[in-house]
Amino acid sequence: MITTMWIVDKNVDKNKDYPQIKKAAQLLHDGHTIAFPTETVYGLGADATSDQAVSGIFKAKGRPSDNPLIVHIYSTNQLSELVQYVDNTSQALIEQFWPGPLTLIFTKKQGVFSDKVTAGLDTVGIRMPDHPVALALMEACQKPIAAPSANRSGKPSPTSAAHVYYDLNGRIAGIVDGGETGVGVESTVLDCTVTPPMILRPGGISYEQLTDCIGPVDVDPSLEEHAGQPRSPGMKYTHYAPVAPLYVTKGSDLWLQETIVAFQQDGKKVGLLAPVETISHMQADFLVACGREDDLSTTAHSLYESIRAFDNEAVDIILAQSVEMRGIGVAIMNRLVKAAGHKWLIENNDKTSF
Repeated sequence: MITTMWIVDKNVDKNKDYPQIKKAAQLLHDGHTIAFPTETVYGLGADATSDQAVSGIFKAKGRPSDNPLIVHIYSTNQLSELVQYVDNTSQALIEQFWPGPLTLIFTKKQGVFSDKVTAGLDTVGIRMPDHPVALALMEACQKPIAAPSANRSGKPSPTSAAHVYYDLNGRIAGIVDGGETGVGVESTVLDCTVTPPMILRPGGISYEQLTDCIGPVDVDPSLEEHAGQPRSPGMKYTHYAPVAPLYVTKGSDLWLQETIVAFQQDGKKVGLLAPVETISHMQADFLVACGREDDLSTTAHSLYESIRAFDNEAVDIILAQSVEMRGIGVAIMNRLVKAAGHKWLIENNDKTSF
């Protein structure tokens, strides 16, 4: 399969008649898979109503079929055709955060979506991305678009068209290159079919932002236990992993440097992923500065690109410094822990995983 690349001005401003947008939208409409930018990461889109089209997503990604997909829309007017109802809580969230990095779980209308989108569930996750290229593409296509991240399953999500090309060239029909993404981690997934609403995946909208808007919000225990069938993308299987084994670390800088030296003395080439404040005074075989401690949005923005950087270096092990569990830091830690396969190195703690 030949993968076509279209370069589009990210300020296209929803112009569905932009020539490259029209070409990509026609392929989507005809059942092909197309990668496109959102404000979070690049998505791999297909017609959410077609079994054949959605199957192309799973084939290209190598993604397990029991992992549901998020549906993307360009207008809230589409909701009445896709879901059974929109309650007052969901409406308040839509008014506050759409378009934006928030996926809401609704009770789906029967007979609309491919069962492959919802993994046989009675619910569906829907969001409206805050990116003019994505909105223009979907408006031109005039179909709801199922779109997980546009990477090989289990690998770091793509935040540039180059990442998509590296992972999926020859596997998909095309890539709409709208430049780098902004947020850098996927959307928050909130189940609005339960009371109180429940976070199924932390992401670009924080717990604090949600509670400020609608009051009490629960967090799904399976985010830690990963038991049973997933109700949302990202709740099962290893994700975001580089080639070399990655460990999340928690401890003093002195302990971290001693840990790096210990691995080196054991003959291992060590990579370190940490905020710029830590990187500035650490020594390792390969150093990657990932954002700043005083602004975790910068860490989120560069997280996946930073993880991918290690695949170009012959490191034997990667140590990733943990960040504070506040705001978007919760989403950052969720991705780091999954990238590590829940492996930790903790100062004064004999356990290396939990």
